[in-house]
Amino acid sequence: MFHARTSAKFLAAVAGGALLLSACAGNDSTTKPAASGSASASAPAAQTITYAYEQEFHSYNNNTVAENATRNAGPLQRVLTGFWFYGDKGAITPDKDFGSYEKTSDNPLTVEYTINDKAVWSDGTPIDCDDVMLWWGWKSGKIKGFSASDNSGIQDTKVPDCDKGGKKFTLVYSKPFADWVANGPGATEFLPAHVVAKQDGLSEEDFIAAVKATDAKKLAKSIKFFNNGWVSEGKLPAEELIPSSGPYKLSKMDAGQSLTFVANDKWWGTPAATPTVVERFITLDEQAQALQNREVQIVEPQPGPDVVNQLKAIEGVKVDIADQYTYEHLDFNVDSSPFKDKTLREAFAKCVPRQLIVDNLIKPVAPEAKVLEIRNVAPFQANHATVVAASGGGGSAYAQQDIEGAKALVEKAGKTGVEIKIGYQTPNPRRSAAVQLIQDSCNKAGFKIVDKGSEDFFGTVMPSNGYDVALFAWAGSSLVSGWASTYTTPKKCDGENKGNNNGCYSNKKVDELIKKLNATVDIAAQDPIIGEIEKILWEDLATIPVFQHPGLSAWDEAVQNVVPNPAQSTITWNMDKWSLA
Repeated sequence: MFHARTSAKFLAAVAGGALLLSACAGNDSTTKPAASGSASASAPAAQTITYAYEQEFHSYNNNTVAENATRNAGPLQRVLTGFWFYGDKGAITPDKDFGSYEKTSDNPLTVEYTINDKAVWSDGTPIDCDDVMLWWGWKSGKIKGFSASDNSGIQDTKVPDCDKGGKKFTLVYSKPFADWVANGPGATEFLPAHVVAKQDGLSEEDFIAAVKATDAKKLAKSIKFFNNGWVSEGKLPAEELIPSSGPYKLSKMDAGQSLTFVANDKWWGTPAATPTVVERFITLDEQAQALQNREVQIVEPQPGPDVVNQLKAIEGVKVDIADQYTYEHLDFNVDSSPFKDKTLREAFAKCVPRQLIVDNLIKPVAPEAKVLEIRNVAPFQANHATVVAASGGGGSAYAQQDIEGAKALVEKAGKTGVEIKIGYQTPNPRRSAAVQLIQDSCNKAGFKIVDKGSEDFFGTVMPSNGYDVALFAWAGSSLVSGWASTYTTPKKCDGENKGNNNGCYSNKKVDELIKKLNATVDIAAQDPIIGEIEKILWEDLATIPVFQHPGLSAWDEAVQNVVPNPAQSTITWNMDKWSLA
């Protein structure tokens, strides 16, 4: 869901407020017409559309453990294309411009892929077999050293049997996989192998052979480059390192200010409707004013009654509130913090004022919002009640705040006065307010809560486990495999091997159930498995779910074809269709 780690299907939402709730079933969209001579007349020229995002772009490769975040995945949606993407309403949508794929066998599960003959990188290099092999190399987990946010399903496939220049390949699975339709290389996953192979001085043929042989030694420099070579520290990597396979390509980055996209003249599909798109880095609490000033034309600010009222008062602006697959939670560091002690996790779960957080911070925007009972099925999904029942009541033992009970547990553990660092990405007014509510409550139970919010929480603090409990959101989709690595025992508790399991939670039974779930193709049969997983997650207190995010977006009504998306692809999923009337 919406934070920024592991599976490309489950991103850490660095954005503090791009979510939604069952309370906001459907859409709540309003438009205040523009008056003659209103501020909308000062919108940017028709050749450029500008949108706001709260976090600065940080990597052309969002598939590593460190960079699996919406701050990267959002901007790359129409820069790095693949066989599928999260389309309208978050639906898995084949990208017919990129190619085609079909299941040809159930036993063994076999899927055949064909890349469009016209598909080329923006530097003119054909998209073909070596790119497939790079994708399989990092995604399968079978080549040591790649920092991959997720390898669900692909770890159970044979190495694709394609050769230099080949446009076709086949994935053959050793076991069934529930989400096979979204398991081939999708948007943001296909990266330029010719750029990577140069790091080891390998020809296309040699690179393909090295991947087939899973030769980590021969690929050592390639692996190192994949992990870190595309990181943008204040500026984009050299142009030749970041070619595009979509309607837009990255043009320039102004540190702390903006990221510019320009139309890709080598794109073989329908050309981008607007030649230039700019992403402005604007904090959540400043986005509404930026839209009012027409500094930008599209915003996704953190929902709140004041900002909603401000947006609805702006002439010529359309406001949309709708459900999203994003939820807020507290993620324990069970590897190197006081919360290794389950008794302290139980105490913390009893004192966290989840209902007060929802009442004060979420209900003003989504009046029917409720405290979450489970993590991995959203309240607006049809199977939510079934999974809650299968989980044994969805954490009913912690449904009501119990300060005295928490205090007794802290005393039992002999940890009265223990310091607890709550980490989160700043600036984020809502999370700061939530931490204050937790502090006010849990200090009464014998904890000493310390607000350790930081501007580089996802960049350095979380990867190094420099926190006791983290407050953030996961952004995801309806795919059951999307959250597999979040609760699967990591190979090793370090920055490159944790997947999405930032706190290094481990339970062998959960590992087994996740494997079983991912192999369960019958959708109805998935619910009891998810319920059993949720039950154990509550018993272990791996995490504490808090609320489903209400998502808020607004845009100048002069901008056409803006369609908010509930999945992790964000509002940019179709930005090549954006145009100005």
